Amino acid sequence: MVILFGLAGSGKSTQGQILAKKYGMVWLSVGQVLRDTGKFDKILEKGELVDDKVVVDIMNEKIQEIRAGGKDVILDGFPRDIAQAKMISDDLADSIKKVAILDVPKDELLIRIMARGREDDTREAVERRFEVVEKNLKGIVRELEKKGVKVKRVSGVGSVEAVTKRLERELFRGRIPARRIQRQRTLRHAKRV
Repeated sequence: MVILFGLAGSGKSTQGQILAKKYGMVWLSVGQVLRDTGKFDKILEKGELVDDKVVVDIMNEKIQEIRAGGKDVILDGFPRDIAQAKMISDDLADSIKKVAILDVPKDELLIRIMARGREDDTREAVERRFEVVEKNLKGIVRELEKKGVKVKRVSGVGSVEAVTKRLERELFRGRIPARRIQRQRTLRHAKRV
């Protein structure tokens, strides 16, 4: 299991989806998992947060379900705060192979976010969200490191492809992409036939 962290606009969701597809993994975002349940729409629409224990239980269940199906997971921004990091079971912590934080200067993040043109993306609101996430991230990293998980910082500046290559070097060194594995199986099967 791999975890990607980063401030809003850092590209962690884009990168998580690219890497999940390339390495035959499943990308999981807390927001997406909660929306998929259909139980928390009213809370999410108000911009409120779902209770930490509920989030951890739902994510643990989803992760176990995916792993039981023989796949591994890339988590997008989970755990999202110190309470969730403390609630992660030792079993789950043991299965976290790598954690990366995408580093992008705040000035660049502001430009990226303002370009989206969302009403709630005022400079003041975005800067407040940055503060909250950064504070949480420090505590999360401390908790994960206590559980023996190594955390790497990776530059999120540059083209999508350049950032993907950097993440691959840090997170997947020595692993063969899923498509190449499939091609090798196909070639071996063709030789046998």
